[in-house]
Amino acid sequence: MSSDLESQNGFASRHVGPRTPDVEQMLASMGLGSVAELVDQTIPASIRLETDLALPEASSEHELLERLLEIGAQNTVLRSYIGMGYHGTIVPSVIQRNILENPGWYTQYTPYQAEISQGRLEALLNFQTMVIDLTGMEIANASLLDEGTAAAEAMTLLFAEEKDEARTIFFVSELCHPQTIEVVRGRAAPMGIEVMVGPHDNVDLKTFGNRFFGGLVQYPASDGAIYDYGSFCDTFHGWGAGVVVAADLMALTLLTPPGDFGADVAVGNTQRFGVPMGYGGPHAAYLAAKDKFKRKLPGRIIGVSVDAEGNPALRMALQTREQHIRREKATSNICTAQVLLAIMAGMYAVYHGPEGLRSIANKIHGMAATLAHGIRELGHTVVYEHFFDTIQVVPSEMSGETVLRRA
Repeated sequence: MSSDLESQNGFASRHVGPRTPDVEQMLASMGLGSVAELVDQTIPASIRLETDLALPEASSEHELLERLLEIGAQNTVLRSYIGMGYHGTIVPSVIQRNILENPGWYTQYTPYQAEISQGRLEALLNFQTMVIDLTGMEIANASLLDEGTAAAEAMTLLFAEEKDEARTIFFVSELCHPQTIEVVRGRAAPMGIEVMVGPHDNVDLKTFGNRFFGGLVQYPASDGAIYDYGSFCDTFHGWGAGVVVAADLMALTLLTPPGDFGADVAVGNTQRFGVPMGYGGPHAAYLAAKDKFKRKLPGRIIGVSVDAEGNPALRMALQTREQHIRREKATSNICTAQVLLAIMAGMYAVYHGPEGLRSIANKIHGMAATLAHGIRELGHTVVYEHFFDTIQVVPSEMSGETVLRRA
């Protein structure tokens, strides 16, 4: 009777190791009668534990799930207003159920076997098309790991394109996201690249102009400001340097695309296109560029081709750039992608459509504008007139502690 009351859903019996008949058969083949006898003959007594491990009794699957739910219920769910590339978003149920929770899609890795991966390749081509449309660029890859590494990859792309060995300085706007600045610095150090961080509207080009090979700006800036970078691009191009723009895709549904004001490369994060924040990741980054950079573009590129019978087909294109073929001579040693999350972001755009995305962006901006209006009415100063979803506030006579106390 007691055995009937014991859990019948243990992890060990379902998932861990051989079952009892299998163990008995293996022991018999060695002429042994028990596992204890096997241990006595193989493991010296001097190195064995003298007592059992101090572990609680094993739980069944449903008992463990109940315990995890109890622990999770203790969390206090708060809203995050930090921004800087990470934003709360709504995951459409159809995308959550049919993509995120669907084992058929569930891999971050690259679909090498085109013959059995046409569906995933089409979804990634959709992601690339979405990025190209929003950034105004000519070519895009099938995602990278995050915005910081995408910015670093853009820097190395421009560095590889540069023929003048004296050009070793990469300018980074001080208004870029701090995590992006640090990743760029980390990548630059072993490559002999000097990273110069400062205001984008006061770059010392007279002294260093002929040593720059590129520059990076944030759009909108990390503090929320929206700048017209057209003159910045013209100036850098005049000195023979390229320009990378780290851009918010949601903001680009309303703002001028980087490609239209002269950017050579655009990078960014697609997290707010229906991908949960996930404590900071993972999320799919994007990298788009002018067509002239296609043979130095990092990451995977999905291209349109034909099969042996002349039917339309998709495949990974320009693979001779990549690590699995060129090894140390590859244009990038990024040899994977955030495929699942890129597909989610691309399908988010399909689900809402162009007008739907613009409607979401208008609502986001409208709420930020309403907040800014209320803050001004209370006598505080909103620093920038032009913003998308982030505002910088200078309190009036009240101290920061007073503001927090009243919040």
